Amino acid sequence: MNSIEDCLNKVKNDCYKFIKTQEISSDKFKKKDKMLKAFLIPISFWIAKKTNRKKPLIVGLTGGQGTGKTTISSILMIILKKYFKLNTFKISIDDIYKTREDRVKLSKKIHPLLLTRGVPGTHDLNYLSNFLKKINSRKFQSIKLPRFDKAKDDRFPKTKWYKINKRPDIIIFEGWCVGARPERLRTLNKHVNLMEKVDDNKLIWRKYVNTQLKKNYKELFSKIDCLLFLRAQNFRSLQKWRVIQEKKLKIEHKNKKTIQKIMTRKEVLDFMQTYQRITQNMFKTASNYASIVLKLNSNHQINSVKYNQ
Repeated sequence: MNSIEDCLNKVKNDCYKFIKTQEISSDKFKKKDKMLKAFLIPISFWIAKKTNRKKPLIVGLTGGQGTGKTTISSILMIILKKYFKLNTFKISIDDIYKTREDRVKLSKKIHPLLLTRGVPGTHDLNYLSNFLKKINSRKFQSIKLPRFDKAKDDRFPKTKWYKINKRPDIIIFEGWCVGARPERLRTLNKHVNLMEKVDDNKLIWRKYVNTQLKKNYKELFSKIDCLLFLRAQNFRSLQKWRVIQEKKLKIEHKNKKTIQKIMTRKEVLDFMQTYQRITQNMFKTASNYASIVLKLNSNHQINSVKYNQ
């Protein structure tokens, strides 16, 4: 029995159990064995070989909205923990969004569109920067990191935050703009959708976001040791998958007060306009600098994997 088969036999039950929690009746996972055996297990071997017990390996995982970042990163974490016995911690850039109160202040100070969570500038990077400093210190102490409740558009109470008691061997840092790079100023002049044309006709919002990528986010992303890029075929696919994702969120939050905060299809599509510029720029550039590119087909499945490093 080869090592891939051995790994599959040891992790598949846990992986399938997790996958089942991500499915809804209208959106079932297909070809699970192939996804694990041909793609995610080999990637896990690649990651495991890069680990250094003296210093945590920081694995970035990026891709547009709805590409399956949470699912893929969770499966990788299961494999790395179960088969390789590596202490793996996973966090999303979504978890460090600024509070709604802070985004209200930012929207009044800079631009109204910054009330909408998502783009660079709407995260509190201090949490991650401090975390990365502490995990590399000689005396590791337990750390708490925030979690974000998308249904309420605000942070969970501190009692529900992550608590890291032991220094991780691997940190999986996932998010739609993780590893994103700034655009050239001349390309900012042309709007990419109606929202930019109407609500950002003076370019204040997009220039502010681009500046954030040039400075604070560039510094944070420079700490990533390797980057995995989930590449969809086009932005339309992302819109379709993000609508499905919102349906799942509705099922997860069954109480009536929470459901009011969950978006309709039109609201999802409007919301995604704030993500479109950076996402489309990553379509053009991220495949060139990502360590691994996972290409997704129109059925939301991994079609191929390219190792650049």
